[in-house]
Amino acid sequence: MEKIDVEIFSNNRLIVWNINQANLLYMNGYFGTPLGISKPREKFDEPLILDPVEGLYLLEKGIIRVIDRNKIYTPKQLLKIFKENYQNFHEKYLVYCDLREQGYVITPGIKYGCDFTVYEEGPGIDHAPYIVQIHKKDKKITASEIVKAGRLATTVRKAFILAMVENQIKYIEFNWWKA
Repeated sequence: MEKIDVEIFSNNRLIVWNINQANLLYMNGYFGTPLGISKPREKFDEPLILDPVEGLYLLEKGIIRVIDRNKIYTPKQLLKIFKENYQNFHEKYLVYCDLREQGYVITPGIKYGCDFTVYEEGPGIDHAPYIVQIHKKDKKITASEIVKAGRLATTVRKAFILAMVENQIKYIEFNWWKA
């Protein structure tokens, strides 16, 4: 398969302008979000916006080519840009890759105030059973932060997962139930 061209803007926006390529990328792994459509169930006629972690993942897999005018970016160059522009980008990227490699579909979790929303099948096919927050080993987490996250997760019927990034990634799942 020929690489899909993705254009980078302002060091943080990744866009697939070609509609056929956008559909191909979305329908083969639920990568990105079509502009103005949250969970398309059929072919769309809009450009596709990629989250930075998705873009780097796809670039490293050789599926896309990231360009800006006449410059073509390497994974190393893109990682450097994103590390400078996004807090904890490296940790987010490691967790994203780990979950993708386990077969999950990952989308940005900003809607739920967390790092990722995790699907077993994909947006529009099933409901995401998990929301994931990345946590650095050296940073303390309070009981009230866990309770807040748990209350939100329960309200939206999802399990809250804390991803601890150390030498390896450890996941702690919190589930709340009524007694």
